[in-house]
Amino acid sequence: MPGPSQHRRLVALLRGINVGGNKKLPMTALRDLATGLGYRHVETYIQSGNLLFEANLAADAAEAALEEAIANRFGFSVEVIVRTAQQWERYAAGSPFADAEADRPNLLLLGLSKRPLRPGTAQTLREYAKSGERIEARADATWIDFRTGIGSSKLSPVVLDRAAGSTVTARNWKTVQKLAAMVRVIEPD
Repeated sequence: MPGPSQHRRLVALLRGINVGGNKKLPMTALRDLATGLGYRHVETYIQSGNLLFEANLAADAAEAALEEAIANRFGFSVEVIVRTAQQWERYAAGSPFADAEADRPNLLLLGLSKRPLRPGTAQTLREYAKSGERIEARADATWIDFRTGIGSSKLSPVVLDRAAGSTVTARNWKTVQKLAAMVRVIEPD
């Protein structure tokens, strides 16, 4: 296991919590849970399940540890997707849709999948893009510009998961930028 100097900053995205009264998980409790796992510099952002922390674990090990701890403590399963600070900086550096970043940041979504994207993910999703959505896949990320709004889109979570080949969770451009700013700030010990 890496030594203390090798702690890395990680971003965990929890899928489907605090939505419609289901899977209620207060952010205070999530921070406490992460601290109890030995993670350092633990922070959350808004109620949708964005957790930042430092740990000397690989991303997949952090995912597994968080999923197990959440199930044990709260009695329900939550899928967690973890990325490194370096990966997050790449997402925040720019999407394929600069106009959407400026004009409709709440409708530009970064979708991250639990496992590597299935080849052809973007093309499969374009077949469902009946409301003018623009879709691009870059490395491990799917970017969707919901130009006319999300409510009328056929790009449901089930469609995203099926196209990607594993669980996908998404965050809008404003959240991507906020998490990037948080990743850059590390509290002293």
